[in-house]
Amino acid sequence: MGSSKEYLKFILAQLSDLEEISYRAMMGEFLIYYRGKMVGGIYDDRLLVKPVKAAISCMPTVQYELPYEGAKEMLLVDEVDSKEFLTGLFQAMYEELPAPKPKKKK
Repeated sequence: MGSSKEYLKFILAQLSDLEEISYRAMMGEFLIYYRGKMVGGIYDDRLLVKPVKAAISCMPTVQYELPYEGAKEMLLVDEVDSKEFLTGLFQAMYEELPAPKPKKKK
């Protein structure tokens, strides 16, 4: 189905208090990065994040969902309307996220 640019803009606006938020379009969906580390993505107009301990502890009800067929499960973020919650969630997750893999030289 793919995600809409409007939903992407909404999520980016909710995260506007954080520095170094970026995204990459990937096959109709969007990967979300915070300070160079991939936090999660927007899949079918749903914000999904990596299932790290900090993210699980921040969410009162944890719901696992597949971003797409054959992928690893991620956590569905229900509280996208709360700017404070999203900002805190991304900050809490940062230390647990893996560092980006170095790019291969051509």
